[in-house]
Amino acid sequence: MNKTIRNMVLISIMAALICVLAPVAIPVGAIPITLATFVIYITAALLGPKRGTISIVLYIAIGMIGVPVFSAYRSGFGVVLGATGGYIIGYIPLAFLSGLFVYHNKSKFIFYPLGMIIGTIALYAVGTIWYMLVMDSGLVESLLACVVPFLLFDLIKMIIASLTVYLIHQRIEV
Repeated sequence: MNKTIRNMVLISIMAALICVLAPVAIPVGAIPITLATFVIYITAALLGPKRGTISIVLYIAIGMIGVPVFSAYRSGFGVVLGATGGYIIGYIPLAFLSGLFVYHNKSKFIFYPLGMIIGTIALYAVGTIWYMLVMDSGLVESLLACVVPFLLFDLIKMIIASLTVYLIHQRIEV
């Protein structure tokens, strides 16, 4: 298969997978627990920084035009411009940084969770700053509402995603 077509197919498949899994949400305060970060970890680690980030941007664009792919089956510019919109935008540096670490170190397992941790720090930074500005909230209050409740869940998602993609990389070239 032509490499360009192959890349387009991989990017589209992963964007579609994000669209299917990201809306599933468990409400926990202002920001729900979703499968979005889990599938973004997998996308970034599988496709690398460029293709993974393009896949995330495609997912965000699909949600912004009105397809209900954001958490709790929401969509539109209002969601992205709202209190939790910074976390949606933060998926972009999450994907890029996670993908960058894994892309150059596919054979070394430690780089999978390490890249995901660094990407998640960027996600939390963008999302929390955005939340603080939109909600006129302080740093500690915002961290307690938007980061602390998700640390354990995100760690679990990182471990499962790291193991999954590492095993895939051992068997096939993506």
